Amino acid sequence: MKKKILFVINTMGRAGAERALISFINSLPREEYDISLLSLINRGETFDEVPEYVTILNKKPDNRSVLSFRGKLALIYTTLRCFFYHLRGVTLIGYFLKNLWLQCKKHQFSLDKLLWRIIAKGTKAPEETYDVAVAYLEGGSTYFVADSVHARKKAAFIHIDYKKAGYGPALDLNAYDKIDRVFSVSEEAGNSFLQLYPQHSKKLFLFRNIIDKERIQKKSELPLPADDPFMQSTADIKLLTVGRLHPQKAYDIAIPSLRMLRERGLSADWFVLGEGALEKELKRQIQSEQLQEHFILLGSKENPYPYYRLATLYIHATRFEGKSIAIEEAQILGKAIIASDCTGNREQIQNNENGLLIPLTSEAIADAVVQLLQHPEQKTAFEKANAAIDLSHKEDFSAFYELFS
Repeated sequence: MKKKILFVINTMGRAGAERALISFINSLPREEYDISLLSLINRGETFDEVPEYVTILNKKPDNRSVLSFRGKLALIYTTLRCFFYHLRGVTLIGYFLKNLWLQCKKHQFSLDKLLWRIIAKGTKAPEETYDVAVAYLEGGSTYFVADSVHARKKAAFIHIDYKKAGYGPALDLNAYDKIDRVFSVSEEAGNSFLQLYPQHSKKLFLFRNIIDKERIQKKSELPLPADDPFMQSTADIKLLTVGRLHPQKAYDIAIPSLRMLRERGLSADWFVLGEGALEKELKRQIQSEQLQEHFILLGSKENPYPYYRLATLYIHATRFEGKSIAIEEAQILGKAIIASDCTGNREQIQNNENGLLIPLTSEAIADAVVQLLQHPEQKTAFEKANAAIDLSHKEDFSAFYELFS
């Protein structure tokens, strides 16, 4: 008899965790597991990539963007529906106000983190009992699996620097007490989690992102449309960053860096793949720096991999990470990488071996780009080193399979 697994995720948008989830599902032997999937927000392009043998519990899965205007309306609708579902949201008013006060006190206001508990509590749980239920993201999916799902064993994944992202016991309540195993995608992400939850050290295991190398390489060879801004660019240097338009990704620091590069006489354009709430704000900054034709927000792309292949350098200058799937994709495609010296990035980039780790300043980014352009032999060495990295991480599966014992 097949073992029953339920995966729960917050949304099915086109972000790194969703892509890693699809790769994870694809890596499980379909003849051994009966797999179900539930997205708390019934929206996202990644619904299209779910294997046909997986049971999607969402009614009429909506494959449109989570970050579009209509996607934001879907979030509001879901929150209101969950709030009034058997009036469960009323019981959380004290929780909401307490955490709102704590966030304001710490200058870490994050509305989505406040709403996940409401969405989790107001989402109808499946009636079935599963062998293992997996919350594949922090926040809503973890709360839902911990409190509402019937399963013999429960697991939760940590993809971020838990402390810097603003999570903690006040938000989580006792969710992790009800989780049998916690999987962190990097050692640093795990250490950050343990700073807040040292009592759960024996539950914590390393489970790095699952990456479909063959699929990525194959899709990278597909051509880009001739009218794509990336193809229209006449710049000698094409820089690439992949990530949502969010303060974590530090685009406010990247934009002045490009101005500095161009002031040094370099023919450089910078392209960003991603959507997010900061789009209008970033466009204003781009205009104030007079970089409208050179710092280009391309939005989300169904196939980002040709951009990696064609880019001169990949840059991942962020404030913090858990473990970046974008970096791993750049490594698979053999790119030289410049990354900020922060949590997560330090585990993926060994300075001067397969990339450059730099302080998160505009000047440091510009200097690193110039360094690699002036020393092409170093750039080539980084490219070869990244292409040779083994990102299969097959050994990480043993701790997951033990849940079925």
